[in-house]
Amino acid sequence: MNALGASGETKPSAELVALMAAVGQRARAAAHVLARTPSETKRAALKAAARALRAGAPTILEANRRDMASAEAAKLGAALLDRLMLDPKRLEAAIVGIEEVAALPDPVGRVLASWTRPNGLRIERVTVPIGVIGIIYEARPNVTADAGSLCVMAGNAAILRGGSDSFESSKAIVAALGDGLAEAGLPRAAVQLVPTVERAAVGLLLRMEKEVDLIVPRGGRSLIERVQAESRIPVLAHLDGLCHVYVHQAAQLEMARAILLNSKMRRTGVCNAAETLLVDKAMLPALGDLLAPLFEAGCEIRGDQGTQSVDRRVKPATAADWDTEFLDAIIAVKLVSGLDEAIAHINLHGSHHTDTIVTEDQGAAMRFLDEVDSGVVLHNASTQFNDGGQFGMGAEIGISTSKLHARGPVGIEQLTTYKYKVHGSGQLRP
Repeated sequence: MNALGASGETKPSAELVALMAAVGQRARAAAHVLARTPSETKRAALKAAARALRAGAPTILEANRRDMASAEAAKLGAALLDRLMLDPKRLEAAIVGIEEVAALPDPVGRVLASWTRPNGLRIERVTVPIGVIGIIYEARPNVTADAGSLCVMAGNAAILRGGSDSFESSKAIVAALGDGLAEAGLPRAAVQLVPTVERAAVGLLLRMEKEVDLIVPRGGRSLIERVQAESRIPVLAHLDGLCHVYVHQAAQLEMARAILLNSKMRRTGVCNAAETLLVDKAMLPALGDLLAPLFEAGCEIRGDQGTQSVDRRVKPATAADWDTEFLDAIIAVKLVSGLDEAIAHINLHGSHHTDTIVTEDQGAAMRFLDEVDSGVVLHNASTQFNDGGQFGMGAEIGISTSKLHARGPVGIEQLTTYKYKVHGSGQLRP
């Protein structure tokens, strides 16, 4: 079930209104504490939280098993089940991410610029926390750990609303995070999980403009569009990932095969997985070799007529396939006349998320990187590198497809804003 649930939800009860108001008030109070918390205290809290998560791993994994059993009984799709599933390796990766966030430079209090006016006024632009951030996401309980740790290190309080399918997992993770915060003397309310799966709670969260400063939705298009339509609070969107691999005529075939396979099949249910392959027509003689590893891995290939001529297993692509985020072992393949057509196709059909070119032609690579209008563009590397941890951010709260405030992986630096500090000596404006 989505974090938002179906539209047409019933009017919230007085008890739910009071519950959400209390969550918001506690978050606002915690944000005031975090805004003036020294770096070392925040680091100590996150290190303690990592220890608590390791100690509580059996409890967390058992909670996830309950979530998985419910999701399987509800017949959720394979992609959603993959996102929901925690195992010791995934949980440990989330814990390591918290430790990496704790080791990063504090993003709060950095002087971005300073100058002195002719009248003697000295002006500084300084980073500050955003305040209270509401994060709405589907499945993926590891987001609970990532979002909580990132918000704390950036001096923000977090209100987390995961999907009802991950409620038990997220509840166990937030409890462990709270233990770490308390050990360091910080309020547990710095990271809160919306304590109910009632759908109307999300509608209330989107209208809590006095308590919440930013909403970050992370999930499918329907979730994002509803949040953008209903929120009274600024939204930092994490839209779907319709990502492309473009194999240029100057590509090394073996490199292209490896990058394509990793981009598509490393994990098919993540937003940075490739959904469309574009191949220069000049590479047609090598197309069969390029596609072979995908077939071997069990990937369904839907292609245009040229692609179908290479292998009878290729299914005909429809017009809708160029605009579809499959989140499954399916890829659409199109032959293009060259760099211009590839760039045009990506900018028209992509979601401005992640796109890569495979080529040894540096001029073509630079044009691709400059002209493809996406948050992350790569040269000779897998699309699945678009990740906060892979970028050295420790973790991410999401991958923004917005162009205002933050774009691409959203880490601790992107969870700050700035204010101006002006120092005078009695100046009066004439």
